[in-house]
Amino acid sequence: MSKLADKGLKLLNNAAEDAVKEATPIFINAVKEMSFTDAKNILLGENNAATNYLQTKTRTDLYAKFNPIIQKSLSKVGADQIWTQMISKYNNLPLVADVNPNLTDYVTQEALKGVFKMIAVEEKGIREKIGLRTSSLLKRVFALQDKK
Repeated sequence: MSKLADKGLKLLNNAAEDAVKEATPIFINAVKEMSFTDAKNILLGENNAATNYLQTKTRTDLYAKFNPIIQKSLSKVGADQIWTQMISKYNNLPLVADVNPNLTDYVTQEALKGVFKMIAVEEKGIREKIGLRTSSLLKRVFALQDKK
């Protein structure tokens, strides 16, 4: 059973990785549309202010981009149909919390959680460790934050 679970997890991760490759243009667009007030709030905000901004501005577009890619990956091997059948039976058991029977939606949501978790980790590092500010722009901008 463990080998089957490992294969299933690998399949889900591969589907999510295929989708994440499409995120860059969406993030670039969000940064280009950033207002001065947005930038100020990010700079002077909490350790996750940029992550929160990106999540608010990009989540819907990322979901729309990721979902069909993940769906294609999962349906190639029939994982979505197996999941739906299995989870539908599970959800009919008494005293269990329902699980999302839509595998594509589930994997898309988890991929988004993972993307924003990684962004938050990176943001926190850039804010706290001067050595992670690798570009001159990051050095100049976050030098202002260091003085607050």
